Amino acid sequence: MNLSFSKQAALGLALALSTAGLAQAETLKLSHVRPQGTAIDNDVKWFAEHVQSATDDKLKVKIYAANALGDYTVVQERVGLGAIDMAVQPPASGADKRFQIIYMPYMVKNWQEAQRVFGPGTPLRSTVAGLYQEQGIKVLAAWPVYFGGIALNKEVQGAGNPDVAKGIKLRVPPIKTFQLLADQIGYIASPLPFSEAFTAVQTGVVDGVMGSGAEGYYSSFRDVTKFYVPSNTHFEVWYLLLNQERYDELEPEQQAALDTVALEFENRRWKTAQADQAANEQLLAKAGATIVAVSDADIEATAQKVRANVWPEIIDDIGKEWAEQVLKSAFKD
Repeated sequence: MNLSFSKQAALGLALALSTAGLAQAETLKLSHVRPQGTAIDNDVKWFAEHVQSATDDKLKVKIYAANALGDYTVVQERVGLGAIDMAVQPPASGADKRFQIIYMPYMVKNWQEAQRVFGPGTPLRSTVAGLYQEQGIKVLAAWPVYFGGIALNKEVQGAGNPDVAKGIKLRVPPIKTFQLLADQIGYIASPLPFSEAFTAVQTGVVDGVMGSGAEGYYSSFRDVTKFYVPSNTHFEVWYLLLNQERYDELEPEQQAALDTVALEFENRRWKTAQADQAANEQLLAKAGATIVAVSDADIEATAQKVRANVWPEIIDDIGKEWAEQVLKSAFKD
């Protein structure tokens, strides 16, 4: 009788310990902005698998693709509040205008410069992490996307030359940075929401689009893109974000595993991003677009003009003292 009771007690204790172990398992909801099967979706799946493995199944990541949890501006706010655990997406400058520093046109001109300025452990990364920290968000990693360009539905002479007046309208995001940039390099800026951009090109309200790169244009504008100008208008980078309180609640070994996997998530992307950009340009070409040749000299001339004439206005809008200090730190080497 006593032996039977002892066995029952042992079984109950084992079940309790097993249940406690199950209770410790965490599932983090992660939002991103692209459809399933895209480069970011595949990388996020890699991240989720490796987080689960590195934490012995105690930490799981559930992925919500294609803005399923809301627009990135809404998601950023909800990550800060803890309503959504994680996200990979661009910064929302509406939440803090200082995020415009990330969108500075021609901050970098090529992939080597991009990694040196935007990569892990850089002063700019520290700045970005600090801005997010003020909203209760931890930056785990970055995901470099592409250099931006211009999609046109007609041939334009001197499309990549900043000193040629093109005389055509470009849809630009309703952000001051892009409006100033388009006007400065010879186009006529027409600020429109993304949801209206395709119809605007299709109906001739505008003759092209600025604000994205080859991947974005192939996904959303390939039917109206006849020419693509890879002029490196801006460097697009998204950030892997986690609600700070959620991070703080994790066990130290879980935090360490998450940090390690996040760093590898970023490093893997730096190795593939440039080739991925070229592949998307070729997809545009296969869809019927002509890739306009833009020389390094054209990009350098554009960068000099934009830095001289556009940057001062953006810097004043962000806050001159703060912005100048950030840029000085970013380029101190």
